[in-house]
Amino acid sequence: MLRRSARAAGTVLAAAGLALAGLQAVPATPVQAADARAGATAATGTAAEALGAAEARPELLRALERDLGLTRPQALRRLANEAEAGATAARVRQGLGDAFAGAWVDGPESATLTVATTRSADLPVIRAAGARGRLVTHGLTALERAKEALDQGATVDTPVRFVDVRANRLVVEEARPGAAARLLAAAGVPQGLVGVVRTAEAPRPLYDIRGGDAYYMGGGRCSVGFPVTRGTTQGFATAGHCGRAGTTTTGFNQVAQGSFQASVFPGNDMAWVAAGANWTATPYVKGAGGGNVQVTGSVLQPVGASVCRSGSTTGWHCGTIQQHDTSVTYQEGTVSGVTRTTVCAEPGDSGGSYISGSQAQGVTSGGSGNCSSGGTTFFQPLNPILRNYGLTLKTTGSDPGPGPGPGEPEPGGTWKAGTVYAAGATVTYGGASYRCLQGHQAQAGWEPPNVPALWQRV
Repeated sequence: MLRRSARAAGTVLAAAGLALAGLQAVPATPVQAADARAGATAATGTAAEALGAAEARPELLRALERDLGLTRPQALRRLANEAEAGATAARVRQGLGDAFAGAWVDGPESATLTVATTRSADLPVIRAAGARGRLVTHGLTALERAKEALDQGATVDTPVRFVDVRANRLVVEEARPGAAARLLAAAGVPQGLVGVVRTAEAPRPLYDIRGGDAYYMGGGRCSVGFPVTRGTTQGFATAGHCGRAGTTTTGFNQVAQGSFQASVFPGNDMAWVAAGANWTATPYVKGAGGGNVQVTGSVLQPVGASVCRSGSTTGWHCGTIQQHDTSVTYQEGTVSGVTRTTVCAEPGDSGGSYISGSQAQGVTSGGSGNCSSGGTTFFQPLNPILRNYGLTLKTTGSDPGPGPGPGEPEPGGTWKAGTVYAAGATVTYGGASYRCLQGHQAQAGWEPPNVPALWQRV
């Protein structure tokens, strides 16, 4: 959230990325879906191991205990379960194609993963992957297309639209009676697809090189999202509403820092700032008490997973992911593709970090409520920001170290979509060897030669 001098000017929280939850479904056979689980983490054993769930920082665990009412063992088990669930859901989605209707985790430890489908024949395949299956009426793609139609005519009277995968329907929040019905009629979306929720709070922009630290521009203040690099240039990803290309910034210490290189808002809420030579990007987010929370990758987590936010106004707070691919209409216009959460935020937190375990999720865009009474906050997924601007997330595994010695096996084996790779894993593709630069789950289109931000040829 950008904070203007002397007074808070509203709320915008942003995060963008190559969102793995936005994985493109491809037609596949039940055999493909059933095989997806086996070999999915060939490089490192399990997704939880690859993503370092057991190495979560103490301050992150303390916040999960405080905000979600967990014990320390429960928090650790939850992070491990969510790492596995996120990987499994992404793999199963590839096999189900257009029949896929969403996935979510339940329970205090996120021990239960449910995957919904519109085909009864898929239920055994889902169970074989270790998840519960639910047969529903509407595929996720169909609901998302209906939401896109609503987005075209939405106003601040219908400020939030999203797909509720648990209920298998669209939800429209309306600030004035009858606004949702008028929107549905204008867009030609059947009322049977949509649930209407009255809201008294309209999202507002939360105007605002370690994630969560403050930075300033022309009397305003926002928060660093995630430190990144582009070639030899150091910088950070943040919210687009915080500044436009050319806007100069100073850091948390009021020392000249850098300038915005690119920015999008509305539409999306993404931007990146290139810093001067005296600033160095670090693989950390500011956690509770000012301690560092390590960032090891950017695997997007499923609905129901825990997520924590760091911002320069309210610090460190946690909650859960409610819906992905939500559209929000602010006074300035519509922002699509953001994720809705139960985490609170206030002006000045804009642009700040959302992290799940050690996996970067996105940057704060906007929301409603506050951290005294609670609220709803949206983040722009980080991966689209990295993809759009050719950025590399700074992680604790950013320096993968030397490759295997003569005669040593390559731990990653042949590259395969659906596999969770840890930084430093080595694979072969097209007769060449590549080393993983950033922990992630591979998908079609992300072959090593196509994504130099993820793979380095060796």
